[in-house]
Amino acid sequence: MSAPSVSTRASSSTAPGWRREAAWRRRDRRWGYAFVGPQLIGMGLFVVVPFLASLVLAFAHWDGLSDLNWVGFDNFGAELADPLFGRAILNTLLIAIITVPIGLALAVTIAVALEKLKTRTLYLVLFFAPVVTSTVAVAMMWQQMFRADGVLSSAISTIFGIAPPDWLQDPRLALIAVCIVTIWSSLGLNVIIFLAGLQNISPSVIEAARIDGAGAWRLFTAIRLPLLSPIVFFSSVIAFISSLQTFDTVYVLVRNAGPDNATRTIVYHIYDLGMKKFDFGLSSAASIILLLLTLVITGIQFAAQKKFVHYEDDPA
Repeated sequence: MSAPSVSTRASSSTAPGWRREAAWRRRDRRWGYAFVGPQLIGMGLFVVVPFLASLVLAFAHWDGLSDLNWVGFDNFGAELADPLFGRAILNTLLIAIITVPIGLALAVTIAVALEKLKTRTLYLVLFFAPVVTSTVAVAMMWQQMFRADGVLSSAISTIFGIAPPDWLQDPRLALIAVCIVTIWSSLGLNVIIFLAGLQNISPSVIEAARIDGAGAWRLFTAIRLPLLSPIVFFSSVIAFISSLQTFDTVYVLVRNAGPDNATRTIVYHIYDLGMKKFDFGLSSAASIILLLLTLVITGIQFAAQKKFVHYEDDPA
């Protein structure tokens, strides 16, 4: 009787091990599903289902009580022709155009200033505090400062010898006040991101540039800023998307849409239509338009990154 082949003995000896490994993998997979399951359920209930509902309601007229009436693209036409929605789009774009460049420029400047500072941890905590503070609390604090008898208005009146401005009641200043609060509340996160990027730059590259005679400004513009461009791109995309979703600061700081709808944003417009006027069709149509606007702006940013974003492994 011939002996079993080597391959047969090997397969029979390794089969139990493979079965044990497969069982371990199945057990590990079940635990993974157990941990991920609540997140998937929450995303399904609070993200996917509302999105699909908005997509359906955008083509219908419904107040939450009466029957659903299909109106086709009438909601989109009504919103695009609504001057209030046009004002909301303009205000939202102004907030994004003002806050994103200024906020990122300040964050880069502060990060460079803190890079070599030994006590930068304390400053980072101070800068990051507004990020983890409730937006409502931040808005209420600035609301007191922007009053005509507030600290900021009184300081301006004393320094320039003019009547103290009432930021929140002046249509020309209300939007600027929203921009100031937005920049201040998001500054700390960008500072930490840029500081991490600066510390990730190879010291040999900086040293080589200094040997070649590069000064501080040339070192920043020709070496550090190009190497930071991926982080600048990432932060700008996130900041633009966040600016397009501005709501809570406007709602609390200037109490709804502000004087003469000076701070009416797209998200506030959606809230006004849906939660105040109970016109869920128009509200859903406005939200779909906001989604398309966000996709267009993000697409433009991704298309433009080829001209200003430089990665370390790019070919020379």
